Parts: sequence; structure tokens; C-alpha cells
Amino acid sequence: MALRNRSTITEFILTGLSDDPHIQALLFVLFLVIYLLTVMGNLTMLLVIRADSHLHTPMYFFLSNLSFVDLCFSCVTLPKLLKDLLSEKNTISVEGCLTQVFFVFFSSGTEACLLSVMAYDRYAAICHPLHYGQVMSNQLCVRLVLISWGLASLNAFVIVLLAISLDFCEAQTIHHYTCELPALFPLSCSDISIVTNILLCSSLLHGLGTFIPIFFSYARIISTILSISSTKGRSKTFSTCSSHLIAVILFFGSGFLCYLMPPSGSSLDLLLSVQYSAVTPMLNPLIYSLKNKEVKAAVKRTLGRYL
Repeated sequence: MALRNRSTITEFILTGLSDDPHIQALLFVLFLVIYLLTVMGNLTMLLVIRADSHLHTPMYFFLSNLSFVDLCFSCVTLPKLLKDLLSEKNTISVEGCLTQVFFVFFSSGTEACLLSVMAYDRYAAICHPLHYGQVMSNQLCVRLVLISWGLASLNAFVIVLLAISLDFCEAQTIHHYTCELPALFPLSCSDISIVTNILLCSSLLHGLGTFIPIFFSYARIISTILSISSTKGRSKTFSTCSSHLIAVILFFGSGFLCYLMPPSGSSLDLLLSVQYSAVTPMLNPLIYSLKNKEVKAAVKRTLGRYL
């Protein structure tokens, strides 16, 4: 599979985050720490949820899938970025670029769907606690996860087809540290208006299609919490969904800005992309472990069992 072009381009050049060797060294250390924390945090979350029977519930089933997606998301971009920070010439093959485009959209799309499903789970738990077990059955949970993976795969496949349809002439330099479809637009010598509109529609459809259920779920959740008479009861109920709400704000806030803003290669553009693809996957396991008593207790039980 190769991009159609007029000059037989076989690779692209990534400008990266900086061309200053001293800054590159600092960035290498920073992103190595981020990558190691992401891998260790999400692997720990997967191990704890798998090993502790107290966490074999719908909420933690979805969380284990989210941890796996975050692990994949970080592996799509960070190893290549770390390699480039140590290299003089940062290049990526056409096939490698296409692969990265697919997995960036696949990972982010799956995460968006899972966050939406997790919002529905919190809605069912808080607004219909007596029927929660019936509503969130094992069969429904598995179907929702499979649908999330399937929709994200379909969306990523459409995005890759858009990339294949582009014509490239002489320009080879991508003003980014990774291959993302918006960063490829300035390199194209063909009319990108149709492709841009399709990407915008696809991003809006997938983004809003996952965000709107989250919005309505939390509208009902907040209404239910406000109807609780005691302050302690409201605080306790809100604490069951606060971790998820923080994860939603981090992911969708940077994600919408990243893909709805025109690609410019500016510092803000790169910062949003780093937040979206590197920082959020690192923070998710920390958010869910530090703010969740059940996870902290499960970590202690698991460590006590293996140490």
C-alpha cells in the first residue's frame, strides 16, 4: 500500500519538537519517563483488575480496556519519538506513516468510545442503583466494548483511505513529531478541500457521537446528586464518577482542539498533540488509582499477595 504521488516519495521527514541538541536531550529524558510511567501504570492497572475479584465489575472491565488502549496509544508514538530525539535525521517511511495514522485514530477513537460507555455505566450505577446489575449485564458490557473497538477500526480505516487519496509532489517535511493526517495536508499538491471536509465530518461525527452521550449521562447524574439531601451523600456519590469526569475533560478537551484547529505546526499545536497522545495515557491510571479507594485497596492486596 502506498500513497499516490508525482515524485515517487518513499519517506517523510519529521521536524520533531526541537532541533536544539540540548533541548532534545532533555526531551528524551522527559518522554522516556512519561513512556515508562505509562507502561508501568497501565500494566499495573490491568494486573490488579485481573487479579482482584473485588474489581470484577462492569466499571473495572471498561477500565481495563481503557488501560489497554492507553498502553497501545503510547506505543504508537512515543518509541518513534524517543528514537528521533537521538537521531540526526528524523524520517519515516510512507508505509510507516500510514500505519501510524491508522493506529493514532484507532487508539484515540476506541478511547473516546470507551469513555462514552463508562459514562453510561456511571449513569446506570447512580441513577438506577437497584437495577444496575440487570442493566449492565456481562453480555451488554462485552457488546459495548466490541462495538467501541469496531467503530474505531472503521473510522481509522476511512481516515487511512483519505491519506491514500492524497497526491504528494516535492514537499517531504512534516512539521510535527508524528504522522497525523492534518499534518500531511500542507504537503499535498492536490485539492484537499474534499478530504479536509470529510476528515472534519468524520471527527465531528465520532467526537460528538461519543461526547453527547457523556453530556446527557452527566446531566442526569448531576440532577440525581443534587436531589440527595445530605452533603455527605452528595460527596460520596460524586466521588464514584469524579475520576472518569477528569479523564473525559483531559481527553476530549485536548482532542477537540487538536483536530478541529487548522494544522499549523505551531508550539500550541504540538503541545495539544503531546497532551492528547502522551500525557493523558500516563495520567489515566494515576487518576483512577489515586482517587479510587477500591483500586488502592486492590493494589495493596495484590502487592501483599505477590511480595
